Amino acid sequence: MELKDKVALITGGGQGIGQVIGENLASMGAHVVLADINLENAEKSAEAIRANGGAASSALLNVADAENVKHVFDSIAKEFKPLDILVNNAGITKDGLLIRMKEGDWDSVLTVNLKGSFLCGQQAAKQMMKQRQGAIVNIASIVGVMGNAGQANYSASKAGLIGLTKTMARELASRNVTVNAIAPGFIDTEMTRVLDEKVREKLVEQIPLARLGLPRDIAHSVDFLVSDRASYITGQVINVNGGMLM
Repeated sequence: MELKDKVALITGGGQGIGQVIGENLASMGAHVVLADINLENAEKSAEAIRANGGAASSALLNVADAENVKHVFDSIAKEFKPLDILVNNAGITKDGLLIRMKEGDWDSVLTVNLKGSFLCGQQAAKQMMKQRQGAIVNIASIVGVMGNAGQANYSASKAGLIGLTKTMARELASRNVTVNAIAPGFIDTEMTRVLDEKVREKLVEQIPLARLGLPRDIAHSVDFLVSDRASYITGQVINVNGGMLM
């Protein structure tokens, strides 16, 4: 198996895109740690992977809490081995027009989406640099590239994540650690299912491939970026959006 003996941590791994990423990496032979602020969801997802013959465990993780982040990363290294793969997938939205957006909503989205990826990336980098190998994938967003009305906080957090990705890639390349980002378009997840049906229809009209993306579309891109097939790719943003942004 391509990822045999590798240990992978997926933040926000309890549901949606993170859950599917975990399933895929486990099917490729990795031991996956599904880390989530909702431990019950993470454990259910890990249990499903184990039931299918994969290796998986769960962890309670608040990516915005530096002490909790360090504890989880240290525990993984102690229980299994230093981390080989990190997927920064945890994220939240608190949408609102710029002139009405509350400062608290701005702060909470930037804290989880950007600071959380920084904290996890920092801990992963420390382990991977010692091993002189590793792969980090940050899940950004199409709106971090093109912006989106009503999502000033989310767009800024994902644009910041793209900048963080490129800087991490430059700093870690000499230690054979790759860092890339995936910028999903509109994906059929819990986040998009709350949208009004007419809003969803208008979104689909803007997509040349005429459908919302699926979590597996993102997971397949992660599969590639963490494999040896992508060992000469770093600092890149892979747009997975059905042609919505070209």
